[in-house]
Amino acid sequence: MKVIRGSHNIRPAHRGCVATIGNFDGVHLGHRSVFERLLARGREFGLPATVITFEPQPLEVLAPHAAPARLTRLREKLAAIQDCGIEQVLLLPFGPRFAAMPPRDFVRAVLVEGLGIASLLVGDDFRFGRGRGGDIALLRAMGAAHGFAVEDLDTITHGTERISSTRIREALAAGDLEQARHLLGRPYRICGRVVHGDKRGRSIGFPTANIGLRRRISPLSGVYAVMVHGVAPDPWPGVANVGVRPTFGGDVRPLLEVHLLDFAGDIYDRHAEVEPRLKLRDEARFDSLEALVRQIERDVAAARAFLGRSPPRRGP
Repeated sequence: MKVIRGSHNIRPAHRGCVATIGNFDGVHLGHRSVFERLLARGREFGLPATVITFEPQPLEVLAPHAAPARLTRLREKLAAIQDCGIEQVLLLPFGPRFAAMPPRDFVRAVLVEGLGIASLLVGDDFRFGRGRGGDIALLRAMGAAHGFAVEDLDTITHGTERISSTRIREALAAGDLEQARHLLGRPYRICGRVVHGDKRGRSIGFPTANIGLRRRISPLSGVYAVMVHGVAPDPWPGVANVGVRPTFGGDVRPLLEVHLLDFAGDIYDRHAEVEPRLKLRDEARFDSLEALVRQIERDVAAARAFLGRSPPRRGP
């Protein structure tokens, strides 16, 4: 899959395509349905399917304190889009200058003169450009003038509910991992690189792998029984805490710490994928280190029971 980083990097070889535009956070079943339609349209036109998306996501710039938790980092999102068979992604850097671009200028500069699109798929509630002044009616009018078709996308549902990134965030916040899995079409995972921490877990007998979340808000919070991919040949069981560690005074940004059950080895700088299987409890502040240790012992026992991992035998 080709990734074009910014409209200034569009080359003649990238021109001529069918496209869709959106954040596509989580790349859930609704997004995958859109991509399937886009790929079908690309086959009809004999042109590559192109996804146009933004980094950062617009609300993270326009209203950072109201921006929702990210389901996926950019690296994860691009990998998931590639898995869907998309041939090309235009990654547009979103900032105040881009947000101030008039809608008609965006269409001319990016869609017409840049990508030379033949067909565009967007939701009927899609808004874009300065003050969110652009809509599907403007796109259709400009498409008629510049020779590209515009098709609106029907809402994709799961049962009676609309599939959306918001619905998945709500399921994760409620600890409903099964609902999140159904809406995503796959188990939810948080991915990141194992980094050095402050070694507090090791000092109390529960060493942890610290995984960089690289996001201001986490979609998960609390303590989970997890399976960790990427640290061993097979997925490895563990207990994960996602939060701000209130017992130790609290952190500004959420941290992901994973205690791998019965694991020994150096995994720093590994790229790990943490798959929560069961929410054990909410994060809590403890009055003493001893109370925290007793609770971690209970968490580890609960995770072992759920994941089917017995403690190692001691002695002969």
